[in-house]
Amino acid sequence: MTSNRNGDKLMSSRKAMGGSFGAIVVLVIAQIIAQLLASIFVLIKLPEGICNIIAGVIYIGVAYILLKLFIEKLLKYKMIDFGITKFSIKLKWFIIAVLLPVIVKLIYLLLFSGKYVSLGMNRNQIFSTLSAGIVFTGIAAGFVEEMVFRGVILNLLKKRWNITVAVLIPSVLFGLVHIIGMDFSIISCSLVVLAGTMVGIMFSMIAIESGSVWSSGIVHSLWNIIIIGGGLSIAESVDKYSVMTYVLNSKSFVFTGGEFGIESSCVVLLGYVIVALVAAYMIKKKVS
Repeated sequence: MTSNRNGDKLMSSRKAMGGSFGAIVVLVIAQIIAQLLASIFVLIKLPEGICNIIAGVIYIGVAYILLKLFIEKLLKYKMIDFGITKFSIKLKWFIIAVLLPVIVKLIYLLLFSGKYVSLGMNRNQIFSTLSAGIVFTGIAAGFVEEMVFRGVILNLLKKRWNITVAVLIPSVLFGLVHIIGMDFSIISCSLVVLAGTMVGIMFSMIAIESGSVWSSGIVHSLWNIIIIGGGLSIAESVDKYSVMTYVLNSKSFVFTGGEFGIESSCVVLLGYVIVALVAAYMIKKKVS
């Protein structure tokens, strides 16, 4: 009898961990398919900016379809069990999604000295840069990553263990993913993992409070668009992937975020903490 219970527990753990790994594989496959299909349009001489938009749309569509098949056919659950509900975003989270990155940028532009540096892009280069930043890196990556991390992985771990494990493990994993392939110093890597973990906790709290991945998805997407969407970048050196960069005079990694940029700075970390605490308060208020 004890042996059977241990066996069930082991299988349940395998399902949770295997399902989590499988969800990440789905993300990678969807991204590869999107880029391969978009490359076909490049070959027929469509403008690069249009190809970026096509890649973003394909990425979301393929990821959603593959996750639906993965959840319903392999994991034997419904999409709603993983917070992937009918598309709906709560107004309060849309407002926060706009305010958080805008306030962060204003703090740097108004309180930190620096200079604006333009790369002198032509119209086609600007369109290509912004379409990639807004549609692919912003909207597509934001929502797909939320479906995977705050949808499948968070809920699998919650079903197997508890909410604390479900929030912390995917958040740490989310932080670690951002240093893969990066030739960063130990300090920069530590900052990235810390920031990635904290933003993961923030997104998790939003998803839990709202009951779906769509509210955390809009916060994630608008953050990507406004902060790293290719328009105006804020960094300690010129960003070759942005139309314009506000180059900070400060070289302190506490404020610049080191090699990763301001997303791992103390200013941004404070923003993550505040929003996470607001979400936690809302959750507590609901259950009390």
